[in-house]
Amino acid sequence: MPISARDPLLEVTGLSAGYGKIGVLRGIDLSIGAGEAVALLGPNGAGKTTLLRAISGLLPRSGRVRFAGRDMSAAGPRETVSAGLVHVVEGHRVFTQLSVFDNLLLAGYGLPRAVRMRQAEEALAFFPEIAEKRGDLAATLSGGQQQMLAVAQGLVRRPRLLMLDEPSAGLSPVLVDRVLAAAAQLRQSGTAILLVEQLIEKALATADRVYALARGSIVLQARTDEADLPNRLEQAYFGQGARAPLQS
Repeated sequence: MPISARDPLLEVTGLSAGYGKIGVLRGIDLSIGAGEAVALLGPNGAGKTTLLRAISGLLPRSGRVRFAGRDMSAAGPRETVSAGLVHVVEGHRVFTQLSVFDNLLLAGYGLPRAVRMRQAEEALAFFPEIAEKRGDLAATLSGGQQQMLAVAQGLVRRPRLLMLDEPSAGLSPVLVDRVLAAAAQLRQSGTAILLVEQLIEKALATADRVYALARGSIVLQARTDEADLPNRLEQAYFGQGARAPLQS
């Protein structure tokens, strides 16, 4: 069983997914508690991005997905966002010909105007670096600033769970720390985090627990404060631990 004393917010059971006839994930079990930060680690090609896409409804999947007590197994992206599960996809996916603030307003599409304005302001407050550029086109932002804007877009809906797919990709170390600090601040405010990240030490410093994914299966789950975790991760990455999930 997953190692969490918190009430489950997200429960994934027996999830399988892929692209057309190409299977990528097989029988994934994963849970995240309310207000918990969880890191999802694994080598390139392990299926991390596929798992996030399947959970958020961007890919067809089999198995069971429950979020906040609701069965979301057949839900699409719009339903998952409405339920409070927001997925910030890999890369700087912003509307470059819109202003910074208009990007945030668009992320809140469907909300009452007053609510959308207020929550866009709240999201912007997490990133002073782009708040001062609120009227500028997103195309004029640096790559790091565009990544901040992408995360801020995810915050407009005040998610109960924010899934971040490699938010550090292409960023300088200073900007990586800034984005991950915002994630930690969100966690302190009660938002659960599922973080896919290649920078292992930084991911473990942000998270309460970790899952390791290899060849489409969960091969390890543990608390991040375990003294032997680096060795166990190495074993999982190189395949010694891939025969059966390792329990803490």
